[in-house]
Amino acid sequence: MICRRTYKAHPFGVFYGANPLDYSFTLVLLEIVCVILLSRLVRFLLKPLKQPRIVSDMIGGIIIGPSVLGRNKKFAAYMFPENSLYVLENVGLIGFMYFLFVCGVKMDPSLIKKAGKKHMFIALIGVTVPTLIVAAVALMLRSQMDKDLALFSSIGAVSSSMGIIAFPSLYPTLQELNLLSSEIGQMALSICLIGDAIGINAIVAFEAAKQGEGEAVDALWYLISLVVLVTFIVAGARRVFLWIIRRTPEGKPVDQGYVVAILLGVCVMAFLTDMLGIAILNGPMWLGLVIPDGPPLGATLVEKSETIIMDLLLPFSFAFLGLFTDVSVMFAAGWSSLAPLFIMAVIGFLSRLLGTLAPCVFFDLPLRDSFALSFILSIRGHVELVLYLHWMDKLMIKQPQFTMMVLLMIMVTGIATPMVRILYDPTKPYMITKRRNIQHTPQDTELGVVLCIHNRESVAGFINLLEASNPSSSRPCSIFALHLIELVGRATPLFFDHERRKVPAKYAAYDTIFKALTLYQRSRSDFVKLHSFTAVSPKLSMYQDICKLALENKAALIILPFHKERWEELGGIELVRAGAVRSVNFSVLDHSPCSVAILVDKGGFRKPFPTRASNHSLHFAVIFLGGADAREALAYADRMAENKNVSLTAVRFLSHRPEKYNEMEKKLDDGLVTWFYVRNEKNNRVSYREVVVTNGNETMAAIKAMDAVDSFDLWIIGRKQGIAPVLLEGIGDWSENQELGVIGDFLASADFGSSASVLVVQQQIMRGS
Repeated sequence: MICRRTYKAHPFGVFYGANPLDYSFTLVLLEIVCVILLSRLVRFLLKPLKQPRIVSDMIGGIIIGPSVLGRNKKFAAYMFPENSLYVLENVGLIGFMYFLFVCGVKMDPSLIKKAGKKHMFIALIGVTVPTLIVAAVALMLRSQMDKDLALFSSIGAVSSSMGIIAFPSLYPTLQELNLLSSEIGQMALSICLIGDAIGINAIVAFEAAKQGEGEAVDALWYLISLVVLVTFIVAGARRVFLWIIRRTPEGKPVDQGYVVAILLGVCVMAFLTDMLGIAILNGPMWLGLVIPDGPPLGATLVEKSETIIMDLLLPFSFAFLGLFTDVSVMFAAGWSSLAPLFIMAVIGFLSRLLGTLAPCVFFDLPLRDSFALSFILSIRGHVELVLYLHWMDKLMIKQPQFTMMVLLMIMVTGIATPMVRILYDPTKPYMITKRRNIQHTPQDTELGVVLCIHNRESVAGFINLLEASNPSSSRPCSIFALHLIELVGRATPLFFDHERRKVPAKYAAYDTIFKALTLYQRSRSDFVKLHSFTAVSPKLSMYQDICKLALENKAALIILPFHKERWEELGGIELVRAGAVRSVNFSVLDHSPCSVAILVDKGGFRKPFPTRASNHSLHFAVIFLGGADAREALAYADRMAENKNVSLTAVRFLSHRPEKYNEMEKKLDDGLVTWFYVRNEKNNRVSYREVVVTNGNETMAAIKAMDAVDSFDLWIIGRKQGIAPVLLEGIGDWSENQELGVIGDFLASADFGSSASVLVVQQQIMRGS
């Protein structure tokens, strides 16, 4: 029993002798700061160990609890006095409640229908084998268990939880591992959804059995209330959500009033489930499940609420769990009371591992991928923690057993996650041994080009670049246009091939992109083929969709937009795209299976391309510093030189000290330059010259002199510095945009003062290079 005042005035201040920790509001504020800062600190310290966020947050909660800081009686008395614990517990439950709601919004139950036999079989074996083995072991150890745990309903609940594959536990870790768009990640999500469907039914059955331990009629009322609640959610609430979507204009976010009403509805569902005797967190998750994922409703709900849930409310949930986790109590309980549940948990983990591995090997999945998938499906998380709390509420286990299960969960997840990183590399397939670049593509074969489009603004520049590349009957071109949309409001990435599958209306807001490309393709239908795709994926894994598309279609070049656009004709106004664009560009440069080009469009390149009948022509310049990237840039420029509306100036920079060259690279450079010169010797629109410099400053001065004499529309440059570092000596440290290289960044900068766009080219990086 705790005696305290029902109301206490706020303190006048420490200078009047008042202790702010004696007042509930100021104490709660300090608890918020302490919990969030400690959670962030632990996450930062464990980052080098590649631990997932769930492990860091749980360890942070345990540090706050009686196992570490809470062992100090003064700390516990001041920071978490008895009369303030209820605030922490309630905020923690609200955090779990909204987290499961958001996970429900992101889930797509329709994937269960689309899953293949392989996924169904792996999920079925992965759930049933651990459940049955743990149940058998539990029955053998029943005589050694506490009486509450020895009940058949308790054994069934524990066994089914060992077999369940929980989506809310798996999804956040897959997202951190950047595996959502990978083959193994998508397989794991499909298996997880099937396993969830099986596991939820098992848990409901054992919950009913638990209710019926008093009187059989209690189990009946439990099932009746469950059916009524689910019917209300599916038949009533879902219709309301669909009505909200119909009232929302296409391409617009859902009205703020509807968002607030739905978030309040989460509290209503939690109240109803608790009132009806159903676990309190079931209602919010089921409500999230019936909300259509993706834009407009699902995306808006996630965007509006995810940050405050994940970074403000959820740390309280782990602090709340940490207060129940007491290592000293666990050791005091002794091995005899912990052994049965410990053995069940360890056998459950091992049987889950083997139960997933065996069917994977049966379906001829590579052994490393099979182990990786097994470890992924062994990851524990938020749902398991909620279940352990639920077991305590139902008196199935006590605090020592709860502490042991939490520590085991941290250990299993802490081991499984690094093992997945070691066993599976999603970028490995993209680094191939076959040459796929412009330089080594035969003259009379089709050139495959992947266009990566984030928004409408980059389309005009891409079309002009394609036209400048001079597709013709002797040099046809296949364009693979990929529209990239960031995944928000759903968990599973989507990939649409427009020729095989219609894009849903909620992702078709940018039809103008493909209409513009289609018009261009029709005007060049004899030698340009267009294939349109849309990828909806997290920004961290967008590069996987790009590289996979290039790999499957044997493309020789990927063209990316720069994350900035400068409009010189509008007074130098600069448009900065979302931060995702730059990170995607870096990832593609690192993992691409072919050559990559980044287009820095300054506005002039978006003007209509000159027609063959017009007298106007575009003037391009190639800066050749040597090396593989410079050779690729020159090979691409050679294609452009055949265009009647393009004039080309190629300038090769040479060092005054030839002994500083890489001899092998020098021979390759000489061979390509000689080939280019001989091919274009009689072409009046092509000029070639060489400049000898002693350092980087002279290189910059020569480029500025070129710009002063000629008005160029496009600079073409290789990304890497080339074969003679002296060419860039003294200027390499100030580069801001590493994806463009030193010279490319200089040409693209406002300080250079040129209105010409810039194309930075990187030749395919071969495996082992």
